[in-house]
Amino acid sequence: MLSRVINYPPELPVVARREEIAALIAAHQVVIVAGETGSGKTTQLPKICLELLFHKQMGRGENGLIGHTQPRRLAARTVATRIAQELNEPLGQTVGCQVRFHDDSSDNTRIKLMTDGILLAEIQRDRLLKKYDVLIIDEAHERSLNIDFLLGYIKRILPQRPDLKIIITSATIDVQRFSQHFNNAPTITVEGRTFPVEIAYLPPDEMLGKPEDAGEVLEQALEYLFEQEKQRTVRGGDVLVFLSGERDILEAAQYLRKQKTYNKHLLHCDIVPLYARLTLKEQQKIFAPNTGRRIVLSTNVAETSLTVPGIRYVVDFGKARVSRYSHRTRVQRLPIENIAQASANQRAGRCGRLEAGICVRLYSEMDFLARPAFTDPEIRRTNLASVILQMLLLRLGQVVDFPFLEPPELRHINEGYNLLAELQAVDEQRRITARGRQMAALPVDPRLAAILLAAREKHCLHEALVIVSALSVQDPRERPAEKKQQSDEKHKQWADERSDFVSFLNLWNAFEVQRQALTKNALRKFCEVNFLSWQRMREWRDIHHQLHIACQQLGWKINSDTENTTTLKPALYASLHQALLVGLLSNIAQRQEEKEYLGCRQRKLRIFPGSAQAKKTPRWLLAANLMETSQLFAHCVAMIEPQWVVPAARHLIQRDYFEPFWDVQRGMPMIHQRSSLYGLVLVEKQKVFFGDIDVAAARELLIREALVAGHYRGRHRFIEKNQHLIANVEEMEAKIRRRDLLVDDNALFAFYAAKIPADIVTTRQLDDWYKTESQKNTALLLLTEADILLKDVGEETVQQFPDHLDCNGNALKLVYSFDPGHEQDGVSLQVPLALLNQMPVARLTWLVPGLLADKVQALLRALPKMLRKTLVPLPSTAERLVALLSQTAPAPDETLAQALAKLLLRFYSLKVGETELDEMALEPFYRMNVQVLGEGNAVLAQGRNLAMLQAQFSEQAREIVQAVVQQAGSANFLQRGLRSWTFPELPAVLPQQRGAIQVMAYPALQDDGDSVSITLYDTPEWAEREHRRGLVRLAGFALPQQVKYLQKECLRDNRVRLALTAVGVSGNVMQDLIDCCIAAVFFAHSDLPRTQANFENRLAAQKAELVAFAQKMDAVIAKAVIATQLIQQQLDALKAPEAKITVQDMRSQLAALWHPHFLQEAPAEQVLQYGRYVEALQKRLERLRGCVPRDQQAVAQLQKYWQPVCEWQQKKTLAEWTDAQRELRWLLEEWRIALFAQPMKTREPVSEKKVAELFRSIK
Repeated sequence: MLSRVINYPPELPVVARREEIAALIAAHQVVIVAGETGSGKTTQLPKICLELLFHKQMGRGENGLIGHTQPRRLAARTVATRIAQELNEPLGQTVGCQVRFHDDSSDNTRIKLMTDGILLAEIQRDRLLKKYDVLIIDEAHERSLNIDFLLGYIKRILPQRPDLKIIITSATIDVQRFSQHFNNAPTITVEGRTFPVEIAYLPPDEMLGKPEDAGEVLEQALEYLFEQEKQRTVRGGDVLVFLSGERDILEAAQYLRKQKTYNKHLLHCDIVPLYARLTLKEQQKIFAPNTGRRIVLSTNVAETSLTVPGIRYVVDFGKARVSRYSHRTRVQRLPIENIAQASANQRAGRCGRLEAGICVRLYSEMDFLARPAFTDPEIRRTNLASVILQMLLLRLGQVVDFPFLEPPELRHINEGYNLLAELQAVDEQRRITARGRQMAALPVDPRLAAILLAAREKHCLHEALVIVSALSVQDPRERPAEKKQQSDEKHKQWADERSDFVSFLNLWNAFEVQRQALTKNALRKFCEVNFLSWQRMREWRDIHHQLHIACQQLGWKINSDTENTTTLKPALYASLHQALLVGLLSNIAQRQEEKEYLGCRQRKLRIFPGSAQAKKTPRWLLAANLMETSQLFAHCVAMIEPQWVVPAARHLIQRDYFEPFWDVQRGMPMIHQRSSLYGLVLVEKQKVFFGDIDVAAARELLIREALVAGHYRGRHRFIEKNQHLIANVEEMEAKIRRRDLLVDDNALFAFYAAKIPADIVTTRQLDDWYKTESQKNTALLLLTEADILLKDVGEETVQQFPDHLDCNGNALKLVYSFDPGHEQDGVSLQVPLALLNQMPVARLTWLVPGLLADKVQALLRALPKMLRKTLVPLPSTAERLVALLSQTAPAPDETLAQALAKLLLRFYSLKVGETELDEMALEPFYRMNVQVLGEGNAVLAQGRNLAMLQAQFSEQAREIVQAVVQQAGSANFLQRGLRSWTFPELPAVLPQQRGAIQVMAYPALQDDGDSVSITLYDTPEWAEREHRRGLVRLAGFALPQQVKYLQKECLRDNRVRLALTAVGVSGNVMQDLIDCCIAAVFFAHSDLPRTQANFENRLAAQKAELVAFAQKMDAVIAKAVIATQLIQQQLDALKAPEAKITVQDMRSQLAALWHPHFLQEAPAEQVLQYGRYVEALQKRLERLRGCVPRDQQAVAQLQKYWQPVCEWQQKKTLAEWTDAQRELRWLLEEWRIALFAQPMKTREPVSEKKVAELFRSIK
């Protein structure tokens, strides 16, 4: 039984004014008690109230209850224990304590210590707080969110509870604000039990060396204190250093410990850190007795929450991390800020409790005076969602009307409502929803409550309860500064490779296994070994237990299903994280580059380095919270898929639509949808049905794309008929190269739009409608020529654009296109591969009759002005020339340019060369585009240069021709191993039918070295060239005596053979010489023998000439090659740099003459000129001295023609060149004589103009 006589410690200042305070409490409903640090107000005011109750001066007398709130759980328990000790009773009797889920009160309790959060929770069940007679709101100056809400709520219920006594206690700061809030309630100020504190301002820029490092600044501040201590009679005492954060503390501690070796004042000092995340064991070191001096490095946790014993000196850096909610980024930030004056004074007061102390402020006095008087109350720097939700649940009206001590800004209120709307706790009218009521019934943050609701729906409530309770407490995994690596290794055993949330589950399961298997002491040891906080693990379990009970009270079942409600169903990873997403929608982010992420509202962030996901960098992540320190970090991270977000955020997603299109396969209009959440794109491009968004635009898309553009794939045939009709008109437009026959798409759209109902947007709907309506009108959607034609071109015009071109009896298809710039623009001739080499090049230059006049006019327009001016007006001249051309059919090998040149000379006396009528200078559509067709009429290649296509596919075309002959049964015609003419006549051409085309095969003898064979070629030119070689070989076999004689007599001089080798000639030179002579004597002309009789008659008639001709060739070659050797020696000796170009040119000429197989390639008539060519080289060398500049000028004049010749020689043998190329080759040799060896005569008149004209014709 509690004694009615209550003792008070006389040394406490509040005791001296006990009666005055008691009288104020008895006389007034609200009293403001302002007490300085050490005044004893916290422990003595409840006793004063208890005494008043005993004497029935207020409330229900001795049965009344005194409620006493503290902002922190630790403080509530400490104060309760102290009061119980002063009343000589154990805790739980007269004095009780309730913090979070621990309740140490009983029916006999008269003084109940609790956190302000507990009192808030009781309001839900006891709206007028009728169980209390007295409420003491302690530490009101801290202005936490809970305190401000309590003060506002209490003010509102006071008229309904006139018997309720309210005592507001505060430090001596801004007392009048509290008094005014409670209608000018009386105030009483109690001085503290403190000693004077000397304030010294020591900014770093006034220190020695102006240090920037925090460790150096702190060391000099400590040196200052130790010097000041020498002037005092009492020495010793600890130093409390206030720093901004844990990292600064660890860095400063490391620096001071290193300096112990060099600084005698620090040698015997114990460096002790103090911060919130410190393990309980390390925190207890602060309060344990010690013999030496301690330097306590602390955050602002030592400012009000804890009283560190033995402090005589304070060093204040003047900064702290202040929790602020950013309304721009919607992130709870912890920026480092300058502390307010009130906080600075509170820190200074920590060193005046034992005796006079010294506070060193590491900033200037001017800086101090410029700082705000008080720290902003929490209600102005946090999200108000939780407060708003409770107010809605309690039906307390609008937030703006609530009597807060300092009303929050409207934007802060709106931000709170926005979060609740995100969680679907309020509707659009800001009324609480059924979901919001369930969330308010759970004793956790609204975000976490939303997670539990979603987890229940997704059958993963068991797992979510573990994670939510873990997020409600401080992380139980300890990480001591000196054992970071060891602790990280231990914690890895529970880490999940994809999710930090699952890591909590793994830790919980492991702990539960150990809890059930181990004794309490063994379990504590398990926690210590694995770097787990025993206290926090217990708190985690307690919160989990209370949440479990709250869920049961709501009627929820843990992971229940219809089949079995007694067993737990394992939650899938996706389901669990989809539930987490519901409460943490603002905390998703997508990886951008390296390790940087882009989150909602364009926030850039990184994964906190302590996360197990920091090195994995998932593409998408979900974070439990985003905290801004040095930069924005995501804490407690998990990998997610973006498609999980869409169901959870369906009410928040911004949908943007773009690029509507017609889906041919589905037969419906679609549009791309971009889904984003707070500016973060979740789905970049998703196809959705356009008809649900805009029916009118969807119908227009149906008509324009499906019907007008021809992408309709329905059941009815009307679109095919319409497209065929349109295609005919478009083909005629392509032929005449004009777009003025077909109506435009708008006219076609109007035709369909006038007939199709307004609500039809898909192919299926159109088919159903047409099926019914077409029975009434069969031509309902059928177009006619009148509907689509703007003008009629006439039958005569149509005939000028044939669909096929006749080539050697084959009707090859012509395709017209009017698409300037496209490779198929103009007329395309489709040529089967088998016919490619047989195409008449000249015929293709004439195009088709309908384009001939335009092409002629274009050729005339491209003429030089001097020629063109005599032909004006060009359109009339072109029409006359076309008329003249149509009077007679052109020769098969005559090009349009050749025919025009003749007419211009005959009718206009205008001499125009073929090179001046160059169709390469015209636009591409004036030249026939050749499409090479392979199997199945697939286009293998196309282009307007027939020669290039023939070179590319020559071998394949020849193989097809031979295959055709074999398939036709003519394979016996081909023979091999022939050494005499024992075969029938060789026809010049062998027509073969291959499907619908006629292929021309050209038989010829082929030289196989030791025999000849009959082979088929696909061009007459190639067949003639190979046939001549085969005849030469066969003639050699028929003239054995002559050949034997020549082998004995020719090239007898060893010097000649060595010289030939020296100049680069290789191979069987003797055989090449004999073959060259046989070709020149017997087969120089084009009328090559094709029967045995003709062949034998030719040999008999001219075999007498062979030996004499061979001897002549032998003499010319011998003389020329010996002279060439001498020239090479002279060139080797010519070292003058200025003659370098001349030497290179002469070597190039010799290399071209003495080609390794020159006798196989050069005609005999040209080999006989080698003597002249070599003589000209000798004269050029003789005249070179003093004439190098003139020589090089001539070389420059020659090179632009000579260089291409050298390139041709590297790519093809001379026999494969065209006639014009061979003519140019030898004409250049004659030009060299004219340039470098005058007065030697040339075989024909030669000039640069003649060379240039021939060169242009080749190009």
